[in-house]
Amino acid sequence: MLELKHINKTYTNGKISFQALKDINLTIRQGEFVAIMGASGSGKSTLLHILGFLDNPENGEYIFLNKNVARMNTQQLCHIRRHMAGFVFQQFHLLPGINALDNVNVPLIYAGRSKNKQLGLARLASVGLAERADHNPNEMSGGERQRVAIARALINDPVILFADEPTGNLDTKSEEEVLQIIKDLNRQGMTIVMVTHEKEIAGQAERIITMRDGCIISDTSRAQTARTEAAQELAFVEQKHAGAEIFDHLRQAWRSITANKLRTLLSMLGILIGVAAVITMLAIGKGATRSIEANLSNLGSNLLMIRQGSNRNSSISLGTAAYSRLTLANLNELSAVKNIARVSGQVTGRAQVAKDSANWNTTVYGVLPAYAPMHNSQPVSGRFFGRQEIQERQRVAVIGSTIVEKLFANQNPIGQTMKINKQNFTVIGVLPTKGFAMGSGGDDSVIIPLTTAMYRTMGKKYLDMIEAEIDAPENIAAAKTAIKEKLLRTQSLTEADEAAIDIRDMSEIQDAIKATSSTMSILLGSVAAIALLVGGIGIMNIMLVSVTERTREIGVRKAIGASQRDIMAQFLIEAVVLTSCGGLLGIALGWVASFVIARVLSWETYVSLSSILLSAGFSIAVGLLFGLMPARQAANLNTIEALRYE
Repeated sequence: MLELKHINKTYTNGKISFQALKDINLTIRQGEFVAIMGASGSGKSTLLHILGFLDNPENGEYIFLNKNVARMNTQQLCHIRRHMAGFVFQQFHLLPGINALDNVNVPLIYAGRSKNKQLGLARLASVGLAERADHNPNEMSGGERQRVAIARALINDPVILFADEPTGNLDTKSEEEVLQIIKDLNRQGMTIVMVTHEKEIAGQAERIITMRDGCIISDTSRAQTARTEAAQELAFVEQKHAGAEIFDHLRQAWRSITANKLRTLLSMLGILIGVAAVITMLAIGKGATRSIEANLSNLGSNLLMIRQGSNRNSSISLGTAAYSRLTLANLNELSAVKNIARVSGQVTGRAQVAKDSANWNTTVYGVLPAYAPMHNSQPVSGRFFGRQEIQERQRVAVIGSTIVEKLFANQNPIGQTMKINKQNFTVIGVLPTKGFAMGSGGDDSVIIPLTTAMYRTMGKKYLDMIEAEIDAPENIAAAKTAIKEKLLRTQSLTEADEAAIDIRDMSEIQDAIKATSSTMSILLGSVAAIALLVGGIGIMNIMLVSVTERTREIGVRKAIGASQRDIMAQFLIEAVVLTSCGGLLGIALGWVASFVIARVLSWETYVSLSSILLSAGFSIAVGLLFGLMPARQAANLNTIEALRYE
């Protein structure tokens, strides 16, 4: 079945070398029960590790089922351990935190047979522990744990069973039970290779090999045990695709994470705070952007603001010059300019408004009817004044919500009379609530007909400003040029007096404010992302500690069939699950924090789907990035050194 030819093995520790095996030649036939004896340091454990496909010899040949496995790589040896060999350890090496049945079924995961759950129960029944299937290892005696370990070693129907001091930690009764199970397996045709230092235990085998100083010094046999089954011709199981599935890794990751809840919570804390900070900061930034955009919408789209500029170059003295002043006649001239959709004049002044005993100081705007659609200021109740009120200079007013609150105690003001600078005005409409509004038309304002403001209320002969709405954004530049040429020509000014006309493009102001808002949002998000990176470093540290704490577990998993890829996937998925859970909690915390900030500080916040997806994606990326090093470290652990780790 297997044959060793001139096998040597030397271990090197720094400058010190130790030859553990010296020219070993050994043949083990199918169905034999072989015991390997020797004192500590004799090389028996090293020989068992090579026989059990846990290590490679330094030189020589190892023929197993007609295949030379001496020079097979780690993945190939893993395949043999997974499908053709079983291992029983002195320390049992059951995985903590899971019950006996799940422990027995672990090798099925790495063999790609995790759906065959009933196999584990059948194996437990074969060692007399079916009723203890749902008990954890710490709830069992030493003998019961060793029987669970034997059931686990047999789960994938191996052709050979290796046992390393299987009775070393057992009492007499448990020792007898375990030995009986091993002997029964041998009678059924199973090949057994057992290492022990006790003569009484070795005496149970039909062949005893004694070692000293890395050499075999004796090899004796006694009468063979009667077999209950005829020996079958064995064939090497060719390598095939196998390994744990993603859902198996997820289940194992969840078990590992929930096994130590406090450490898990502390590990997630950095990610949780980082994601919550990202969500909150982006919500504040997005809310500020939306608030600014709402205020900008009050200015209207494609809006040009035309004001009187400086007239320093005019040859006419300031005492007599009025050529750069804006008049009502200019409104009619500009309305004929190409690409202008709407035009409105404006005069502005502070005024005292009153109703009965209530009074308030506010800003009064005189405008044309076109002002309402240009500034998205159609009244929410009542109406806006029309051309007739302009022509007749009627005393009518459209008021903001602050004026409603201060003068009318939030009652319906439509049709009621108020005073503006001691003149009676009839309220005909209420403006939509806009908060602070750049330019005009905010909540604390009164809007009246332009002619009424100029000739009855403020006594102005000239306009403070003309607003022109352009039909399309691409026509703004041409319209600005045409407007300036029209006004210069109308007022008999030369090109040298171009500064006398000041035209501001509100789209430029809007773009600048939006760019500033976006920059602030990115800055806030970047600051919060730093917290996520710090949390990721914390995850990496915790995972590195976890690898150290679970070194023996990693060795056990490798010994029972886990490949480097399986170990790496498990630890990587654990890191991703850890950061994802922290991310989900962080998203919830960030949403709550945004809600509280909006309520307490009256800031506008907005938690967008993009910020949630960004945070979730960042959490997963942090898990992958910072979990990679611990996962690689776990995957690269030497199986034997990991099993011996204290």
